[in-house]
Amino acid sequence: QVQLVESGGGLVQPGGSLRLSCAASGIIFRFYDMGWYRQAPGKQRELVAAITSGGTSDYAASVKGRFTISRDNAKGTVYLQMNSMKPEDTAVYYCNAMIRFTTRVDYWGQGTQVTVSS
Repeated sequence: QVQLVESGGGLVQPGGSLRLSCAASGIIFRFYDMGWYRQAPGKQRELVAAITSGGTSDYAASVKGRFTISRDNAKGTVYLQMNSMKPEDTAVYYCNAMIRFTTRVDYWGQGTQVTVSS
């Protein structure tokens, strides 16, 4: 079955850095667009960064210039490098794999907590 396993979350001070990883199995990774979403308490889940199967990336305005998404198709893994972190980056971060056949198909990881606090 499909599994997306996130790792790398934790507690970091404002201005610090974290790197999230998401290892995918059960899918042909290189065909999927990959994304990182986050959900803070009391808020809706939002797209943070995405990278297409062709390697084109896009970012939410709030993280542009601070976060970098990348992928390693050989390892079936997508990464999110987070720099200059702010308290408002605190959330549960979810990995997403998406592909369109006749309809859109989404797979989700279980989420990893990221807390930015002094």
